[in-house]
Amino acid sequence: MSFRTYDFEPKNGKPPTSAVIFLHGVGSNGRDLISLAPLLAEALPHTVFISPDAPFEYDAAPGYEGMHQWFSLSDRAPEKMLAGLRNAQPLVDELIDNVLAKYALDASKLALFGFSQGTMTSLFVGARRKEKIAAIVGCSGALLAGETLSAEATAKPDICLIHGEDDDVVPFAAMAKAESILKENGFIVESHARPGLPHSIDLDGIETAKKFLAARL
Repeated sequence: MSFRTYDFEPKNGKPPTSAVIFLHGVGSNGRDLISLAPLLAEALPHTVFISPDAPFEYDAAPGYEGMHQWFSLSDRAPEKMLAGLRNAQPLVDELIDNVLAKYALDASKLALFGFSQGTMTSLFVGARRKEKIAAIVGCSGALLAGETLSAEATAKPDICLIHGEDDDVVPFAAMAKAESILKENGFIVESHARPGLPHSIDLDGIETAKKFLAARL
């Protein structure tokens, strides 16, 4: 499948030595998170940033251009969301493989950066890759299908979770739950609470992500 992407390449004109793929939240698009690339590039000057539109139309507002989703939330039963994640998984895997091939990079030089539903998708896909990627940054998200990790995890990238304490969309408690389950399954995880922050990413969170990614890419 061909993704529409928004890209930010190194300013030095040289081939990138690492890559970050953004996965946006439900109802949004790739333009949203690519705006973070110039800030992250301050610590990652040799990194290419790729921000795709999710492959599916946002089914809560059909027909509205520029609104996408990784999986449907029309039915939030755990088995329905798991089915949606499994449907998205090979598409995101293909995207990752294409980025690695395009820039001749090893999987250890690629990270995922998700927001909200993009975090859910990043955590699901990243843990089930054949080759371990470097890292996952997950903002304002949650770990879905955590009960399947022990049987399905084939790779364990380092994970950084960032979540606003005043998030009224994805509960702040989701971060602690995700951290606990991931650590139980052998993942290296760090978590960062953002006091007073709603369902968003703030500058302090970006600084945290910069340091985390710069140490791994």
